[in-house]
Amino acid sequence: MRIRYAVLTTALLAAPMAAKAQPIQGLYVGAGAGYNLPENPSLASGGEMKPQGGFVGLGSIGYGLGNGFRFELEGDYRYAKLGGTSTLGAVTTGKLQTYGVLANALFDMDIGVPWLYPYIGGGVGYAWSAVSRQTILSPASAPFLGTTFNQTQGNFAFQAIGGLSFPIPNVPGLSLTTEYRFFGIPGSETFNGSLYVAGRPAPLPTTLKPQGQYNHSFLLGVRYAFNVAPPPVAAPPPAAPAPAPARSYLVFFDWDKATLTDRARQIIKDAADNSTHVQYTRIEVNGYTDTSGSPKYNQGLSVRRAQAVQAELVKDGVPQSAIAIQGFGDTHLLVPTGPGVREPQNRRVEIIIH
Repeated sequence: MRIRYAVLTTALLAAPMAAKAQPIQGLYVGAGAGYNLPENPSLASGGEMKPQGGFVGLGSIGYGLGNGFRFELEGDYRYAKLGGTSTLGAVTTGKLQTYGVLANALFDMDIGVPWLYPYIGGGVGYAWSAVSRQTILSPASAPFLGTTFNQTQGNFAFQAIGGLSFPIPNVPGLSLTTEYRFFGIPGSETFNGSLYVAGRPAPLPTTLKPQGQYNHSFLLGVRYAFNVAPPPVAAPPPAAPAPAPARSYLVFFDWDKATLTDRARQIIKDAADNSTHVQYTRIEVNGYTDTSGSPKYNQGLSVRRAQAVQAELVKDGVPQSAIAIQGFGDTHLLVPTGPGVREPQNRRVEIIIH
């Protein structure tokens, strides 16, 4: 039986830690309460002490290193009623209370589930057992009438811990916990008591010597870490960039001409250079004429002027596929005039970079 518990303790403390650590950085406090199920310790004089299931509670203060490991100091309390009837008809009543102070080392794990973090660990320390026990013997055991014990003894204690923590999303640092703890006082303890004998005015001294105490504890608790930062507030999505304003350039022509002047080539070169510095979607090249010719002639002339500008843009490095040309003839006049008017401002090509 003892070997099984030793294996359990070793397995909990030496479990592989392949999971990522849940970093608790800095000071934290915790508390828990639940049900304690003690085993029946054997007695040196024969038989067993029979504690019943009862209460367990604990409080702790600790410090996390930020890499999953944390260390804490714990105070705990366990309570169990004592009872039972022997084959001789002896009736036992009383209580067993255990107070412990232990230093624990634990490791929190991140298994990829944001609401669940397992942890394992163990601790060593010192525990005091307070026994208040009375046994009334049956008449068959005469001349002995009974025994009483009311004493506290202390000894080395240890525990193995396995648990789960559940972070509360709206309260950074606060977690609910559920745990199993195997708690043991492996050494024997000797409690002095009194044996009452019929016909004797004073009791005789006697001893009660349990050979180790082992407990299975099941707890629900709460833990609060002080240095946990609140989750970052999600940044609003970036606003869509406003479309860049269109840039336009005007190239003017001599009367009834589709050839480029030196000044026109300079303007086209500026447009081509600027198109390489902005992110554009398309370049429009629109040709126009004045009203001095027929509409049909003017339409053709406006297209030839647009083609001349397009060729110059391509020569200056603009991809031809990015350029769309169109001729509008003597419509969309820059300077409104009547028919047959040679207006220089209307003999133009407009370059628009979108």
